[in-house]
Amino acid sequence: MKKRIFWLTAAVAALLGVRVAQVYAHHAFGAEFDPNRPVLLKGPVTRLEWINPHTWIHLEHTAEGGKKETWMVEGGTPNSLLRRGLKRDSIKIGQVIIVDGYQSKDRSNRANGRDITLPDGQKFFMGSSGTGAPYDQPGKDQRK
Repeated sequence: MKKRIFWLTAAVAALLGVRVAQVYAHHAFGAEFDPNRPVLLKGPVTRLEWINPHTWIHLEHTAEGGKKETWMVEGGTPNSLLRRGLKRDSIKIGQVIIVDGYQSKDRSNRANGRDITLPDGQKFFMGSSGTGAPYDQPGKDQRK
């Protein structure tokens, strides 16, 4: 009986350890993205990663001066996007989209997405954890 209790306790501890490791591996918005660096990106989708814990949309944005830049935009979990009506097949490779979000703190071409607007005008909340970042309206002149 003692042996059985030992193994049951060990199994529960192992499962809890795995779950705690997953929580620590997940990052907060403020750890990686800058709420003072809002971005408005527009361009064709080049790649879509519909994986946990975050979706990633890769797009080619044309910056001022005509320079083409590849951006990676982080979204919420696939499940959270599905609950909001955005499906994997809603976004097609080559489709031009608009993403409203916040640039990474390291100033690379990575962003945390707030909203995505599809070519037909449908707008979806992407599940950004940094939703309280200060700005008035998407597309305002303060966007970079």
